[in-house]
Amino acid sequence: MTRDLIDTAAWALIAPFLPPERGRACRPSLDNRRVLEGIVWIARTGSPWRDLPERFGKWNTVWRRFARWRDAGGLKGILEALVASGAGDGTIQMIDSTVIRAHQHSAGAKKGGVNLTT
Repeated sequence: MTRDLIDTAAWALIAPFLPPERGRACRPSLDNRRVLEGIVWIARTGSPWRDLPERFGKWNTVWRRFARWRDAGGLKGILEALVASGAGDGTIQMIDSTVIRAHQHSAGAKKGGVNLTT
């Protein structure tokens, strides 16, 4: 099994939170599991959507479904279910912006500038 696949136990928790796949007979829908794996791949690597590998489907399809799920609140429900079930055995991690430091030159404008308030 490769690193970027969602295991069966986690998928059993996640699947009920996603809407059913919709497609047409002439163009079937992309599998929800494959789309979610593509979303996880983007989150893990930080790559642009257009760099999504073809094994996850077209980048635009994955992005559109991500946007739909995000707007509907489905991704929040997935995260809450995973945390409540204890899935991932301590491997779920969050990034807090308080630990991100700015570069020393990003503090502001040049010192000693003209004061326009006087």
